Amino acid sequence: MSLTQPTVSDHIISFEVELGCRLFDRMGRTIMPTKEAESLYPHAVELIERTDAVREIIGQVRNNPSGELIAGASTTPGSFLLPYMMASFRSKYPDIVFQIITGDSKYIIGKLHSHELLLGIVGCMIPDDRLSYTRLCEDELILISSPDFIKKNCLRLEEIREIPFILREEGSGTRLEIENILFAKDIDINTLKTVGIFGTTTGIMRAVKAGMGLSIVSRIAAREYLKNRELKEIKMPDLPMRRNIYMVIHKKRTLPSAYRLFIEHMTQEIKKQNALKAGQGRQKAPC
Repeated sequence: MSLTQPTVSDHIISFEVELGCRLFDRMGRTIMPTKEAESLYPHAVELIERTDAVREIIGQVRNNPSGELIAGASTTPGSFLLPYMMASFRSKYPDIVFQIITGDSKYIIGKLHSHELLLGIVGCMIPDDRLSYTRLCEDELILISSPDFIKKNCLRLEEIREIPFILREEGSGTRLEIENILFAKDIDINTLKTVGIFGTTTGIMRAVKAGMGLSIVSRIAAREYLKNRELKEIKMPDLPMRRNIYMVIHKKRTLPSAYRLFIEHMTQEIKKQNALKAGQGRQKAPC
């Protein structure tokens, strides 16, 4: 037990004081269990066996985790990133059931503050000493149009002021990033020719597809629309737009093993995707 004899004696004496009876009669170098000790013995054995059983159960949980994993996500990662991550994760751990709570970044961060969520994936970082942010991946924001809405494949920054524009609602991580990017170029988002505000990226892309105007969305979100030629990307050489997707947790909360496994899985998947992109290289179409 890696304990010295005096330490064991001290533990026994403390236990006797707590129980209010003697457990051993000490006769020189010999000790004998009392009647109380003999009565206690089978219960002590049972406790030890239960402790061993608990260790075994914990080992099984680690090897075969199960239960429910509830994560909060802002619209873009919740709709277009996490579904792929969850599918590959559940192929490894089929006994874990997911629930994804979606909302804008401000909403998800509020849920973490109130301890209603343990894990959030958001598109912007709202500084708070109670929260811990970890960069998960980089996301590119792109200007999109319906194929027939505008003939140009390239626009200068000043030209977007005169074109009907569709925005996300206030509180959205995407909108906050767009505001910051435009502000750095001395453009107030309120000076855009806004024709619509939507609460979801999917709603925006459908409106753009219908010819309502242009918008800026995540490349991750627009991937399928671009692939199917339902939308087209409008290049803006003078306005590179990139942002980070963050994983956020409360500093004082302990994550269950299923959550830790999922975080590790996401990190590994992102590394694989980045390595694949680096190997393929990125081809950029000229304006």
